[in-house]
Amino acid sequence: MLMKGMDESITQAPTGTTMALRALARFPDRMAFVWDGGSLTYRGARDLIGRLQTAMAAAGLNKGQTAAFLSANSAETWCAGVAAQALGLVATWLHPLGALADHLEVIEDAGATALIVDPKSHVGRGGELAAKAADRLAVVLTMGKADFGRDVMAMADKIGAAQPVDLTDADDYAIINYTGGTTGKSKGAIRRHRSIAASVVATSADFEFPDVPRYLAAAPITHVAGTKVLPSLLRGGTVHLLKGFEPEQFLSTIEREKINFTLMVPTMIYVLLDHPRLEETDLSSLELILYGASPMSPTRLVEGLQRIGPVFSQLYGQTECYPVSVLSRADHDARQPELFASCGFPVSSCSVTLRDDDNNEVKPGEAGEICVRAPHAMEQYWKRPEQTAETFKGGWLHTGDIARADERGYLYIVDRKKDMIVSGGFNIFPREVEDVLSSHPDVAMAAVIGVPHEKWGEAVAALIVAKPGTRPAAEALMQHVKDRKGSTHAPKQVEFVDSLPLTAVGKVDKKILRAKYWAGRSRQVG
Repeated sequence: MLMKGMDESITQAPTGTTMALRALARFPDRMAFVWDGGSLTYRGARDLIGRLQTAMAAAGLNKGQTAAFLSANSAETWCAGVAAQALGLVATWLHPLGALADHLEVIEDAGATALIVDPKSHVGRGGELAAKAADRLAVVLTMGKADFGRDVMAMADKIGAAQPVDLTDADDYAIINYTGGTTGKSKGAIRRHRSIAASVVATSADFEFPDVPRYLAAAPITHVAGTKVLPSLLRGGTVHLLKGFEPEQFLSTIEREKINFTLMVPTMIYVLLDHPRLEETDLSSLELILYGASPMSPTRLVEGLQRIGPVFSQLYGQTECYPVSVLSRADHDARQPELFASCGFPVSSCSVTLRDDDNNEVKPGEAGEICVRAPHAMEQYWKRPEQTAETFKGGWLHTGDIARADERGYLYIVDRKKDMIVSGGFNIFPREVEDVLSSHPDVAMAAVIGVPHEKWGEAVAALIVAKPGTRPAAEALMQHVKDRKGSTHAPKQVEFVDSLPLTAVGKVDKKILRAKYWAGRSRQVG
């Protein structure tokens, strides 16, 4: 039985901003952020947050407003995000590689009335957004000098010293994260502060962070790479920031800075494995490479373990709920190769069930949609009540991912529900075909989609990126799949391409791949 008042105190547990300010106060003399040409201590970051808050308040930012941020990886802009959220603003981060139309759509959909831009990386786009969204933006701030907005960094410099304040309430809205849009129009997943804090706790508890992380962030910290920043700071670690992923710079930074932890998407790992400098780079400091966002070829994973070492751990989650599961370093064991196809075991704070189209739990061993419940799950899709109701039908968050579970509870994703190919009445999951194709020694990457077929409805088509210096025969690849999966799964056509289109978060963009085949046609799935 709860004591009087205890139920209220539970909702007032520390928020993510409270955690951030605590961490920065705890290790004042340590280096919090390092980047090419600069660094920022824990004390410096905390002081900057306080000064930015005073400047933001003077510029007219108030609790309850929504602020859109646009920046490449930047310590100062990360501090600005903490400053705004600690003032009680709702944040939404525009993807640094996103298109102008996408950025404008997010600003409008989120109801953002403030825009904060780092002109060092986005001066042109920031100016466009300030002009085109002028009717809805009450405040435009820049993290440095620009020919639009007000320079909040200059304002902060004039203030001198200012202690940060924390006006957050666990029940207040904190952030709107927009989905990658791989299966349709991007949607805003809104969370309260208590959900953000729960995600930090779940990540810290179930991921195998080094004792004192030296974290290299090359992917945008505005998105999944950013979920490792606060856990690293809570351990007194240092976050090394790169503006983007350039393989030679990435490798040299690991060697020079003795990086022990990084996060990558599979496409980044493939590039490293195919890079000539890999073998001559000292990567012995690495303790953990977290990978996720899209499936990784088991064959290339084995190659990574052999050439880089036993440092790989897979994460699984999505914008709506992160994290869901993790495949630990110990699970990456050559004696258990079947686990290489798994996305891991559910994290301790996430309930997972596999359900059919009628929302019933499937029988053991059968494929079903991954459905979750967790304190770090989103509350709803912003301004989309019908899609929210559909996603949460039966009281579970439906991920759209189809998986099987083994007898221990490890999850094996077979594919996205909307990517499933229906050919002649057979259900074919592209992931299974892609894994077979990627096992061919001459294949660097493979993407499989369904294309229109007059007799079968859909036919399996494969788009192949060959490894440098090779050119596998299309017929040989078709036979390779047929030998391992049968004629139903074998591609009916194979196309060789120099590269595959990727979304801003590094996933193969199958909407683009399908577009040229399905133009003017309607594709029905499930």
